[in-house]
Amino acid sequence: MPTDTPTVLAVIPARGGSKGVPAKNLAPVAGIPLVGRAVRACLGAPEVTDVVVSTDDQAIADAARAFGAEAVRRPAELSGDTATSESAVLHAMDAFEAAHGRAADVVLLVQCTSPFLTAAEVAETARRITEGAADTAFTAAPSHGFLWRETDGGATGVNHDKAHRPRRQDREPEYLETGAVYAMAAEGFRTHRHRFFGRTEFVVTDPARVQEIDDPHDLARARALAPLLDDPVTPRLADVDAVVLDFDGTQTDDRVHIDADGREFVSVHRGDGLGIAALRKAGVPLLILSTEQNPVVAARARKLRIPVLHGVDRKDLALKQWCDEQGIDPQRVLYAGNDVNDLPCFHLVGWPVAVGSAHDSVRAAARAVTDTPGGSGAIREIAAWLLGPELRIPEFPEPHTPDA
Repeated sequence: MPTDTPTVLAVIPARGGSKGVPAKNLAPVAGIPLVGRAVRACLGAPEVTDVVVSTDDQAIADAARAFGAEAVRRPAELSGDTATSESAVLHAMDAFEAAHGRAADVVLLVQCTSPFLTAAEVAETARRITEGAADTAFTAAPSHGFLWRETDGGATGVNHDKAHRPRRQDREPEYLETGAVYAMAAEGFRTHRHRFFGRTEFVVTDPARVQEIDDPHDLARARALAPLLDDPVTPRLADVDAVVLDFDGTQTDDRVHIDADGREFVSVHRGDGLGIAALRKAGVPLLILSTEQNPVVAARARKLRIPVLHGVDRKDLALKQWCDEQGIDPQRVLYAGNDVNDLPCFHLVGWPVAVGSAHDSVRAAARAVTDTPGGSGAIREIAAWLLGPELRIPEFPEPHTPDA
């Protein structure tokens, strides 16, 4: 191992084809595609110097670059169902060396299909190699489960004697390979062409975070678990170029009051108006996007002095057209919504945000969720994320108070 800082190359194999889940590696969990979550975990590890996504798919390559990784185009012969992950890693190592004129000292194999891999786990796995503690390392989760195998003679214990049932606290744990990340000394990996050689160590991970996405049910579980397992993340002004807001249920509490003549009334929150005014003063492009064709939506937009598109059947198409017209990358857009008709927009933008009262499926697809329900100041909370808790605008003048 060189005495200077080693080159630690993280390689993320991400094919475009998937039989279990179509376009699996681009499927969002908490608003971030699986490939983006893997890239983010690698970039967050101080030991990792370079991140490469190996793919045969242009959309995956574009997503990888958007999240800060390099993309290496994988040839067809290494992209089929029988191609090994090791072959993809070796190809990526060669491409990296040719492009940068330096070889990797340590190489990581990182799987997109483990959505809850953390930067700390990536860092510790790499550290086992850079510090010389091991030649190969991987993440593993402790297990005290009793395993069985079906045989001709009936069920047979694999890791226990069925006649002896020790208590959990009296058993040494076994460790389940998670499949999330593997680290190898690069020279040894080139020699053995396999992820395990020499001295191998494992890095213990939380069993609750072990999730492998192979079918749609796995993906649904990951989306449901993300709000519980992901560290809360909220955007700052540097992260977004525009804010697009749903109306009903986001700027209102989703209730409609109707008088005897059939006229509709809704309740909005003054704090939301303050937040929108602050964003407007900060120069953030704003848009209200609503499915409902309703005069109250237009009236509220006029009051807030921001543009509105309402009576829109396909909100995602309208949003994409607006972004094109404004020259704004959808990945730099924050979209706030509350119900299932907002999900297509969630899948389009980089910052899908659910208000606190949103439908469960919307909360699961969001990258961030407000503490505040819709219609109770959720937009002001979003403005505070972007601009700071004081909204970072000039102080409003105090109201004039006559002398006593």
